[in-house]
Amino acid sequence: YIVNRKDFKTDRRIVVFESDDWGSVRMPSKYAYDFLLKKGISVNRSTYNKYDSLASKEDMSLLFELLSHFKDKNDNPPVFTANSLVANPDFSKIKASNYEEYFYEPLPKTLKERTNNSIDLWLEGIEQNVFYPQYHGREHLNVRRWLKYLQEGSNEFRIAFEVEMFGISATAGNHDRQTVLEALAIDDIDDVICHKSILEDGYNLFVEIFKYKPESFIAPNYIWHKEHEYCLSKLGIGVLQGSLIQNEPVEGKTAHRIYHFTGERNQFGQLYLVRNCFFEPSTKPSLDWVNLCLTDIRRAFNHNRPAIICSHRVNFIGSIDVRNRDRNLRSTKELLENITTLWPDVEFMTSNQLGKLIMEESDENSRSM
Repeated sequence: YIVNRKDFKTDRRIVVFESDDWGSVRMPSKYAYDFLLKKGISVNRSTYNKYDSLASKEDMSLLFELLSHFKDKNDNPPVFTANSLVANPDFSKIKASNYEEYFYEPLPKTLKERTNNSIDLWLEGIEQNVFYPQYHGREHLNVRRWLKYLQEGSNEFRIAFEVEMFGISATAGNHDRQTVLEALAIDDIDDVICHKSILEDGYNLFVEIFKYKPESFIAPNYIWHKEHEYCLSKLGIGVLQGSLIQNEPVEGKTAHRIYHFTGERNQFGQLYLVRNCFFEPSTKPSLDWVNLCLTDIRRAFNHNRPAIICSHRVNFIGSIDVRNRDRNLRSTKELLENITTLWPDVEFMTSNQLGKLIMEESDENSRSM
């Protein structure tokens, strides 16, 4: 945890939950997991390959029920800024094209065909003020890189394709190969043009599905370029979520590491929010994540910073292993009990609400100078 003296400061106890990956297929099923393991792909080495999947009706209902149980000083429940992917590959059409062309299916179709869930439950979460989808991209997938591997006949990607799975983690697959999960990584100059089209397409799909415009974005794997920022600014995205470090892709070279702070603005007027608290119990279940996260929150508040908690979807999914979800929901309950008890003046916000607050205060300060 690094405190930057330029960080946005406030004496309000603000807590934001940012949760990535909602809507992406990742591990399609327990059957797919067992199949890949038998084929020699070490999916057991990756938390995301072991547990992460589309949220079932039970997964979301239990999460919403838990969040609804708590209230802040303004009588608002904790709300997940649910960073969402709005499409997944259409595997049958891609295979029919002999891996030469890319096709996708929109999120409502994916949910209908692959889960007992539907977009209606997502919309209920929005109504209950516990779940607020924001833009994470069209897919959590580097489309051109993936197609290239499939066309070259990559054994692991072809095997995964058989069970309609693309998201092989770096720890599970061939270490000489780049991950396909870095949706906005740049391998050649044409990627930038492709990404612009994908970002615009995904944005329009988001609006079509959720009936509102996303105001914030987080790049898959924290990898993005200023060209992507420009494209997103043109779409009306004013808030960029992220970690302390942005990995800016450079064609054919190692990514540049760029450090950000909460309240920083870029040349397009977009505001950065930097995660400073972490609650990822699926990654290392043996750790005391509740106390680790409370320590992060306490440190943020002691420095008059909002607490921006990173907690991926994987922590709340039970379709591959129900123990993962149930164990982590108990931890989430304990975390929220502690937050509301230790800081009765806490205010739960979405990333967008925090971004708006920072911008308003920044504008006020500018006017008063």
